[in-house]
Amino acid sequence: MMRTTLTRTCAVCLIALLAACSGSEIPGLNNANASSTTAAAAVAGPTRALPDFSALVERVGSAVVNVSTVRNPEATADNTPAVPPGAENDPFYEFFKRFGIPFEGVPRPSPTMGLGSGFIISQDGYILTNAHVVEGATEVTVKLTDRREFKAKIVGADTRSDIATLKIEASGLPTVTIGDPEKVKVGDWVAAIGSPFGFENSVTAGIVSAKSRALPDSTYVPFIQTDVAVNPGNSGGPLFNLQGEVIGINSQIYSRTGGYMGLSFAIPINVAIKVKEDLVHYGKVTRGRLGVTIQDVNQELAKSFGLDKPAGAIVSSVEDGGPADKAGLKSGDIILKVGGKQVDQSNELPSVVARIQPGTKTDIEIWRDGKRTTIPVTIGELGEKTVASASQSGQADGKLGLAVRPLTPDERKQAKVDGGVVVQNAQGAAARAGIQSGDVILGVNGETIHNVGELREAVSKSNGVVALLVQRNDARIYVPVRTG
Repeated sequence: MMRTTLTRTCAVCLIALLAACSGSEIPGLNNANASSTTAAAAVAGPTRALPDFSALVERVGSAVVNVSTVRNPEATADNTPAVPPGAENDPFYEFFKRFGIPFEGVPRPSPTMGLGSGFIISQDGYILTNAHVVEGATEVTVKLTDRREFKAKIVGADTRSDIATLKIEASGLPTVTIGDPEKVKVGDWVAAIGSPFGFENSVTAGIVSAKSRALPDSTYVPFIQTDVAVNPGNSGGPLFNLQGEVIGINSQIYSRTGGYMGLSFAIPINVAIKVKEDLVHYGKVTRGRLGVTIQDVNQELAKSFGLDKPAGAIVSSVEDGGPADKAGLKSGDIILKVGGKQVDQSNELPSVVARIQPGTKTDIEIWRDGKRTTIPVTIGELGEKTVASASQSGQADGKLGLAVRPLTPDERKQAKVDGGVVVQNAQGAAARAGIQSGDVILGVNGETIHNVGELREAVSKSNGVVALLVQRNDARIYVPVRTG
């Protein structure tokens, strides 16, 4: 993580500069300086005033709400009382339970409070927020800017996209206008409204820093990155363009301290609206699935495959019987377009495919045998399987210098293993220890690992050195790697 320092510069007055360089007053200096200043301004181009967000806030601020939650640690998924911690080992618990007497033998944990933001998208009370804002909540309260409060029902939540839909019983409510994230440009001014640290309807502003950012564990969302100040409590609040249209939902920040450090990320509103429609009409979210494992195309791969520049996502394996397999895609194909939408980097492919309705027949443009080819594919439905996975795993741990990914079902069968991760790239400490690309890491310090998360967790617990159980071809060996 990098600390970002935002600075604002102002024009240096040419008159002051000349005056500082001159020891005496020169007749006609003011006129000359005025001419010089005009000339400098002509070279620099017309100046533009900073945007004024006051009219925007006045128009749309009333549609932004405060979302507070109560989480009862004793409640189960169906909101029935859970067994108090330690009660199952108390001989009196069954006796009290049988006669319906409250059991007080073990201290009960207190309910926890949560705070977030949201915004109204329909006059009859539908509200969008983040799934993590209402996760595990047994009670949700929505507070409007006019101080009215409503108990909210969770219509549905989708953890993959971090979107939740709430419903309050009201009518004639103020609503936001939905914008088009596709029209957003890097450098555009944007504003966020939310409740950071409980300070309701706080407004912050900045610019769009980047688009289509892929974050760990968020494969299906092409995040909008901004430098708008977002803090705990802003989650679920809207991100507006200068026209007062919602283009995203503030969801995450990149921080060393837990507070804002110059990087914030918003879920594009078109992704959120699609999730909301699925939750309201079907009770679940449907996503498209291709059934391939992919990786990014770097300069060396592009050159070896005959591409003039790095682009697309290279297919490293194809799921047997999956949509891609049925369509004829194979390992080594480079996916350049899906349904006419350009795929510049591999991390863009999962979100592009996920937004396609399952059962839709779409064209996929690939690079094969030194030329472009178009293949029709009928998109499948994503269940527990991934749309396209591989490089999403990224760095397992900076201490090791490894880039790894999960094994595909075919790779596990071939390697005769139940878990593990395959090494895509080894640098630093791992490379010095002899770890190579293609090695399969099965365990750390005697503990079996099944995915990248378990590897990262095991390495984080190390005290300077870890022993990796590595399978290379048919041989297994422990390899010590220094992490200090």
